[in-house]
Amino acid sequence: MGVTCVTQWPVTENRTVPQAVEVLTKRLDALGASKSGNFGVDCETYQSVPTNVPLKYIHVMHNKEQPYTCYAVTDNRTCLVCENSFEAIMHRLNGFYVPKKTARIESKGTRYEMGDFIIKIGIVSLGPHARGVLVEVEYTPCVIIQDCWPLMVEFMQGFMGAQYTPNTHPMLANKQEVPFNAEDTVFQYLEQFENFVKRGSSTATVR
Repeated sequence: MGVTCVTQWPVTENRTVPQAVEVLTKRLDALGASKSGNFGVDCETYQSVPTNVPLKYIHVMHNKEQPYTCYAVTDNRTCLVCENSFEAIMHRLNGFYVPKKTARIESKGTRYEMGDFIIKIGIVSLGPHARGVLVEVEYTPCVIIQDCWPLMVEFMQGFMGAQYTPNTHPMLANKQEVPFNAEDTVFQYLEQFENFVKRGSSTATVR
């Protein structure tokens, strides 16, 4: 894999979530991007059974493109790469961890390819409601952020708008010269998912 950037595409008040996705897909079609299947990333959060200590959380995340693997991310952002059966283990630990009341959150949609770039446009759903749009862009030939970030920004501005300037994820700020890996993408999705959960009912829903 190369370097990825996961960012939110704003849904304006005069558009529904599917309409916002349609705007982006039409722009990609006009640029010559080709569809290459579907994708999905989801997250289920477990919290420790209440005791006298502060609650602890474990976020279990899946990526459809890695069907045999899941990622367990702790409060301090330690990321464990596990077999896909790990979630079944979490359910057996219900004396220590239970699923958080917030429903599973996921981003799923269509995957596109254009030259050295892979673009994924996903509708973020929390339970039965669509909450917004996430865009993942991967530049496949490179694994060093500082070597390709200007090119990625230029490419993203090409279909998201010249005024759009994505920011490097805070956890990647010290990894400019360190090889990018799958966990870095997981951290970006988790941060975006947490932002959608915090906004709750104030975010857009499908009409």
